[in-house]
Amino acid sequence: MVPTITRDELVTRLDRGERITLVEALPEPYYRKAHLPGALNLPHDRVDALAPSLLPDKAASIVVYCADLPCENSAIATERLLALGYTDVRDYAEGKQDWLDAGLPTERGLPAHAA
Repeated sequence: MVPTITRDELVTRLDRGERITLVEALPEPYYRKAHLPGALNLPHDRVDALAPSLLPDKAASIVVYCADLPCENSAIATERLLALGYTDVRDYAEGKQDWLDAGLPTERGLPAHAA
């Protein structure tokens, strides 16, 4: 079972200013449409190829999410990151839909470094 984090826990940690790397495990078109503020795009089927460059610090606090609870992309990506030696990875299993339902902000488009 992968370690998880709830929306409330995530919001609390972000509000405290904790350094958390948010990772969306959905394909790029979904990421471009809306993603959590500051999130990186790391599709679950590209973790091995992209994680070394996108996530160079294996000790960083990382929260992975996907679309919603039925979507398994974030759990798959979280398991893979843990297997690759990342030590502080959590799955926000309720995902982007839960974030949106709570009225929390999102961003659109690609991050500046990926453009």
